[in-house]
Amino acid sequence: MILAGDIGGTSVRLAYFERKQRQLVPVAEEIKHARDYPSLAAAVVDFHSKQKLAVACACFGVAGPVTGRVVKASNLPWIIDAAALEASTGIRNVHLINDLEANAYGLAELDDTDFELLTPGIPGREGNAAVISAGTGLGEAGLFWDGTRHIPFAAEGGHADFGPANDLQAELWDYLHKKYGHVSWERVLSGPGQFGIYEFLRETGKGKEESWLTEEFKNSDDHSVVVTRNGLSGKSPLCEQAVNIFAEIYGAAAGNLALKIFAVHGVYVGGGIAPKILSKLREPRFMNAFRDKGRLRPLMESIPVRVVLNDKTALLGAAHVAMMHCEPGTANTKVTKETEEVTKSSS
Repeated sequence: MILAGDIGGTSVRLAYFERKQRQLVPVAEEIKHARDYPSLAAAVVDFHSKQKLAVACACFGVAGPVTGRVVKASNLPWIIDAAALEASTGIRNVHLINDLEANAYGLAELDDTDFELLTPGIPGREGNAAVISAGTGLGEAGLFWDGTRHIPFAAEGGHADFGPANDLQAELWDYLHKKYGHVSWERVLSGPGQFGIYEFLRETGKGKEESWLTEEFKNSDDHSVVVTRNGLSGKSPLCEQAVNIFAEIYGAAAGNLALKIFAVHGVYVGGGIAPKILSKLREPRFMNAFRDKGRLRPLMESIPVRVVLNDKTALLGAAHVAMMHCEPGTANTKVTKETEEVTKSSS
């Protein structure tokens, strides 16, 4: 039995897994609100004490830069220490990985129904892959192709400098720079970032906020949800404009990551936001921004792009890593079935 966790800026998803016939099978699962607990250890002890199952290994994917066995969560007031978790839970073998690294590992546990293909590119080409995920924050990770398998690795590109692609985005950068100082990609590509784009449009006179929309904001705990809902429906032109800009910037960021990692095998767009705005990602604006890389546009057109629909990908990835430590040599390291088939056919 292994314990896995997906630790985001909003939720803590914990689950016990067993592997049966090469499939990870959940035994018990619970989603907790992160702000209800003073630490990850408190949330894990709460979950673990209810189940009282014998656990051989545990792995937690955490939103933040993992250094050794310690990580300071990016969007939570938590410092998570693997040794402290072992002491408080009684689990002897605890591992910490970045949440996007967990997403990258989780791809190996998915099947074709867990993806929405935005563009096929050149399917099955061997090479690196990349994952980018917008949610409470913005995460990035890569998968290095060593000739036989993909090896996931973490990145912190979400905190790199945001680069505007047109005059309107330059205005957005200037607005955010005056408000916050440093403007990262996460500042615009996240739940809070979505509302930040809306505020920029409203406060710089790009549109008018309707009275009914003002009331919706007053009655909502998550303003980005209000923007997304009314933007996708077209009920609010200002919200729709904000969602369109968000999709364009998302495409540009995904394309930048593909270039930096040379992710010719494919780019995977994960996180909580992408499935909710899938209709916008299907529109030309996302892929146009992805491909708009000057002389390298032909290369960008050859890269497959998929949206990850399974919201348990990071949890499955953490379980995958825990299982690797418990049962060395048993984990699948191909990111898709397609890759596995191509590898077999070429051997």
